[in-house]
Amino acid sequence: MATTNPRNTTAPTTSRRAAVVEVEGLRKAYGGRTVVDGVSFTVEEGEIFGILGPNGAGKTTTVECVEGLRSPDAGRIRVAGLDPAADHEKVTHLLGAQLQESELQPKLTVREALELYAALYPAPADGYELAGRLGLTDQLDTRFGKLSGGQKQRLFIALALIGNPRIVVLDELTTGLDPRARRDTWDLIDDVRARGVTVLLVTHFMEEAQRLCDRIAIVDGGRITALDTPQGLIGRAAGATHISFTPSEPLDDAELAALPGLASREDKDGRLTLAGTDDTVNAVVQLLVRRRVTAHQLRVTDATLDDAFLDLTTT
Repeated sequence: MATTNPRNTTAPTTSRRAAVVEVEGLRKAYGGRTVVDGVSFTVEEGEIFGILGPNGAGKTTTVECVEGLRSPDAGRIRVAGLDPAADHEKVTHLLGAQLQESELQPKLTVREALELYAALYPAPADGYELAGRLGLTDQLDTRFGKLSGGQKQRLFIALALIGNPRIVVLDELTTGLDPRARRDTWDLIDDVRARGVTVLLVTHFMEEAQRLCDRIAIVDGGRITALDTPQGLIGRAAGATHISFTPSEPLDDAELAALPGLASREDKDGRLTLAGTDDTVNAVVQLLVRRRVTAHQLRVTDATLDDAFLDLTTT
C-alpha cells in the first residue's frame, strides 16, 4: 500500500564508486556574512547528486566554487582530481554548467549560440539533437532577446551539455518550464546520466529532487543538515507514513493518542489523518477491528520529500 520512489535507477547505488567531485570544509563569506560554513560532500562518478535547500542557504555559492567561478575562503575542492581555481582551463573541458542566472547577446540566434559553444570543444555533442530534445527546433533562428524565459532556460541546458562534459552542474534546472517541458528535461537528464555523465543538481523543486537524485544534501544556513538517498531522508521525517480514513463512528481520543509512533493527528470534518510509523498503521488496523469500526476511503501513503525537508530545515 505504500508508495514507491519513481526515480530512474539506471546507475547502481549499492556499491561505492570513485568520487569525481570532492568538497571538504568549504567556507565562503561576503561582507563579513558567512554564506557557506564548513560544507563537505563527495559526488560519485555516474550519480545524480542533489543539493536542496531554502533560498539563501548557500547552494549556488557552493556550486560556483566547484565550477571555479568563485574562490573559497577556506576548504579544499577537487573536480576529477583538479583544483577548479588553479586548473580552471582543464576543469572547463571536463565540466559543463547551467548557471542560475545567465544572459547571451540579445541578437545571437539559438543556432549561432549552439555553433559558437560547440566550437569551444574538441568533440562536441550534436547541438541540433539537443535542441530537438529540449523543444527548441522551431526557435533555431530566433534571437536570444526574443526567447521566452522557459526557452532561454532550455537553451542554457543545451549549452551546458554541448561539450559532452564528464560532469555537469545544473543550477535550478527547470525553473520557468511548464510541467511537460519539465518532465521532458528530466528524461533528458536521465539519458545523460545513462551515458556516464555525473550530474550535480541544485534545485528547490522537491518532486524534481525525489525523481532524479541518487543522493541529496540538504543545506540550511550554509551547512549540510542531512545527506542521504531520497528515501533515506523521507524515512527520517517525523510521521514517515500517513494513514487517513473516515471512521464509521468516532474513535476514542485517548486510544488514538496512545498509538505507538504517532507523530501527528488531524480530524477534519470527520476524516482522520494520522502520521507515524508502520507500527502506527498496524495499531490503527487493530484498533478498528477491536472496536468494530469501518474505515471508509482508507489511504496509506509514504511521507514525501517535502515532509523531510520541513523537518530538516529551519528557514
